[in-house]
Parts: sequence; structure tokens; C-alpha cells
Amino acid sequence: MSLVFIGDIHQDWHHVEAGLCALSVPPAAAILLGDVECALPLDRLAAPLLDRGVAVYWIHGNHDHDAGPEMWANLAAPERNPLTAAGALHARVADIAGIRVAGLGGAFLPHVWPAGASPRLYGREELAADLAASRPDLGPSEAAALRHFLTTTAIWPEDIEFLSGEKADILVTHEAPSSHPAGLRVLDELARTMGARLIVHGHHHITSDAEADDGLRVLAVGAAWAVDLDGSVVWRGAKRDRPLPRSVDGWLVRPIAA
Repeated sequence: MSLVFIGDIHQDWHHVEAGLCALSVPPAAAILLGDVECALPLDRLAAPLLDRGVAVYWIHGNHDHDAGPEMWANLAAPERNPLTAAGALHARVADIAGIRVAGLGGAFLPHVWPAGASPRLYGREELAADLAASRPDLGPSEAAALRHFLTTTAIWPEDIEFLSGEKADILVTHEAPSSHPAGLRVLDELARTMGARLIVHGHHHITSDAEADDGLRVLAVGAAWAVDLDGSVVWRGAKRDRPLPRSVDGWLVRPIAA
């Protein structure tokens, strides 16, 4: 088992520890699909993986800034995470166990890119002037806090454009593509442009296997659940895994047997 994908942990690392303890051989690498919510540096939280020799890669989710810049730094700051900082996958492609994996963290946030609509902003360099014009009610510290949140947490068109020029086998995202009723077709299009035939995402706390009419496959991974490249459950996570949503035209969606 070369690679596993772990859904939104939401601080419930005991599911990861229990899952790893049940395996005779740990995976070579694990990709965290966002919403880790780091109250401590990721290097410390990911000890169940790191201590077993599992390489840790990650993207961020919409809740990884909930406690502000300190929580974000616990996830992303290299000086706090010398072991896992290199595993940041957002807006890059990495070779993991011989597989080219691209990452897109974050969420579609209305101030930058409302879900299902055209983007308001293209790049982060536009944000300061936009906030000054659209939110004159904010004081300097409030504007700085909002700027940091949007810069780190929003999905930005500039990142999708960059990835569109790259090639990958797998695209990992926090948000869902159009296989989920609340998902976005732009993620399908990004995967196809990159040549990826598999998308793996978190966010919705479901565990499912979907296939589009053209063969594009999507694995959804539930909260702290883990699945492998074949779509098999490696361990079960939080009991709050949600039921499958209604089907979407153009997609065959199946639950993954645990």
C-alpha cells in the first residue's frame, strides 16, 4: 500500500492512530485532505504517521484558519514543521510513490470566487485595494486579519491557472468536483486539463466512489477515514460520516464498502 488519502481530521487524530495500529504494514505516504485544525504544530500532531515512517503530504481546508493566523501557522509555517512543511501540496505537483499528485486546498469563498459564479478577483495582489474599496468599515487590524484569511483559505483563480499548465495523475482537493451536488465543475475541468484521471477530495464527510461518463473517477473521503488508490477503505474514521447525497447527472456514485 503505497499511498492513502485521509479525510478531514478535525482534531480527531485518535482515528488515525487506531487505523494505523490495525495495519500490519503502514503506507509509504499519506495525503491529508484539509480541515486538520492544528491546535499544535502539524509535526507534533502527525506523529502517529511520522513515527511509522509514513511521509506526510497535505492540503488545507476551509477550517484550517478558524482560530486565526496561529492555527494557520501550526499547519503551514516551516519553522514549526520541519518534517511536514515540504509536504504542502497546494498549487503544486509532487511525485509521491511514483505518482504525480497535484493539490488544490481551500474553498470557494464569496469575496474571491462565489461558488458557481464568476470570480470577483483573480490574484492575491488585488486584495488589499479591493478590501479598501469594498470594506471601508474595517480598521487596519481587521482588514489585515481578513486579508490573511482570504489569502490563505480561498481558492484563487491564479492557482487554478497555474495548475492548468501542469500535468498530474491525481488531483487532490478539499472542495468537491461536480460528482457532489454542492461540487464545482471547474475542478472536473482542471483535472481533465492536467490529464488526471482521478480526483480525491474531503470537505463533505462522505466516503464514495464516483465515475463520470468519460471515465474520470472521484473518491470522496469521510472525516478521518482513509482510502487507498483503489478506493478501498483502509480504516473507518468519525461516525459522523454523512449519507450519500442525491445523484448528479453524468455521474455514477457508489458507496465504498467499509
